[in-house]
Parts: sequence; C-alpha cells; structure tokens
Amino acid sequence: MGWDTSAIGDLTGRRALVTGATSGIGTETARELLRHGAEVVITARDDRKAAATVAELGDVKVVTLDLADLPGTIAAAQGVVDAGRGFDIVVNNAGVMIPPFTRTMDGFELQIATNHLGHFAWNATLWPLLREGGTRIVTVSSLAHSMTKGIDLRSLEPKGDPRRYKKWRSYAESKLANLLYMKELDRRVKAAGLDVVSVAAHPGLSSTNLTKPGGIALHSLSTAFTQPARAGAWPSLRAATDPELTGGEYLGPDGFRQTRGRPRLVGMTPAARDPELAAEVWSASETATGVVFDVA
Repeated sequence: MGWDTSAIGDLTGRRALVTGATSGIGTETARELLRHGAEVVITARDDRKAAATVAELGDVKVVTLDLADLPGTIAAAQGVVDAGRGFDIVVNNAGVMIPPFTRTMDGFELQIATNHLGHFAWNATLWPLLREGGTRIVTVSSLAHSMTKGIDLRSLEPKGDPRRYKKWRSYAESKLANLLYMKELDRRVKAAGLDVVSVAAHPGLSSTNLTKPGGIALHSLSTAFTQPARAGAWPSLRAATDPELTGGEYLGPDGFRQTRGRPRLVGMTPAARDPELAAEVWSASETATGVVFDVA
C-alpha cells in the first residue's frame, strides 16, 4: 500500500512554516499539518490570496513574503526571528515555473531568484531559530532537476549570465540548486553536530498553478494524466514528519517514472550529488544574497 498521511501522527505542540502556501501543494501541505495538530505559519506574496487561504484553512498565521525580493525576504525573516518563536518543520515550497524572462529588482533571473536564492536567504536569516534543535527543513525540488547536468554559476550573478534565456533550462538549474543546497546544508549541520535534519522532496507531476505559465497544452496534460495537488504534497509531508529520515534523503512518488504515487526514497542525478558543486553553489549564493550562512 505504501505510505499515507495516517503515518504522520499527532503534531500537537509542533510548529510548522510553509512558504508559498496559498495554492496547490503548499496549501495541501499546510492543510494536512493543521489536520494533525500542528500550529502552521504560511507565507504569501498576495494579501488577497493569503486572506482566502486563511478563510479556507482556518487557524493559520501569515507572513508576507516575496522570495524574488531579497531585501524584503531578509527583512521578513528578521521579523520572524525577532518574534522569537522557532519551528519544528520548515518547508521551502514556494516557486515559479517557466515564466517569460523576468529580472528581479536585484538583477537575477526570476526562477533562480525565487526558487533558490530567496529560500537560501530566508533560511540563512531564520537560522538562529532553526539551529536550536529538532528542526526539519524540507526543500521542494522537481523531476526537472534531471534536465540539466550542472549549473552555470553565472546565473547566480546579478546581470551576469550572458546566455540566451531558456525557460526550461533555468527552471531545471533552479531545481538542481535546491537539491545541492539541501545536500550541503545536511553536510554542514552534521559536521557541526547540530540536531537539524535537511531533506528534499518532489511532487512528481501534479496539477497545480505552477503548470499554468506553460500554456494550455502543459496544463491540460497535467490535469488529464497526473495526480492532484493533495497527492503531490505527500512527499513533502513524509519528508517533514518521517522520524526515520536522518538528513540528505530525497523523496518522490513511487509510480511510473516518479510521476505519481505514494512517497518513497528516490535517487538524484550525479550533479545533485556532487559535493564540490554543492559547495560552489553555497558560496555563490552567499555572495549573491549578501547573507553569510554560518551553520555552526
């Protein structure tokens, strides 16, 4: 039968933070954590969508956050730190997928800025709350990480990537960056002897708002042949709550080519397992964001 949400258990007294929870997988992740008793904080770019999500889910708190805005992300995270309450579960879920070429106000391509750099700065600034014990950090990646064999580090430089924009390549690199970040964070917390678990998950092919920028054909394909957002959230939920995970694991669906099904441990490409590339991406991300992520 495989894993299902009945395995989550009672989360009463635990606190969870989910980015990008006003639609799709993020909403379903927050919903299930709430259902099992967790106190849930979500982030949202749009106040109206946030209000609608609160009306739908009930007792959730909201932090306004636009991960494409690095100064705003750092300020929002510092506000959370100043409030002084930590988290047991952090899900780096927010993302954008194959939009038209857009530069952020900081000069970065939108996908690498939102999907990777924003979460890097978010976690780094939150770190005083996260390092104190027991926090599980889940970074949501994608099957698309396998569409690239590496990352051109110039994409992590403001206005420095000279390549012609290719939306799928940029998306794939951002999702590979997610896995490299997860692995390097895992390596660093273990080296420091910290009680923090860094894992990753991917939703398979799930019907969510992220498919809409791909046009009618992609959205119709996802609606007709893939799993709903509720099932797409299962790998994130297992990654967030399975006590047997010790860090560095990657979870995805167990069905055909990991497109749908129950969550299980899955493999990563050689690039995602490259420790030298992971260290390079970490260093480049510190430079890009201006945030030194001192794990120890």
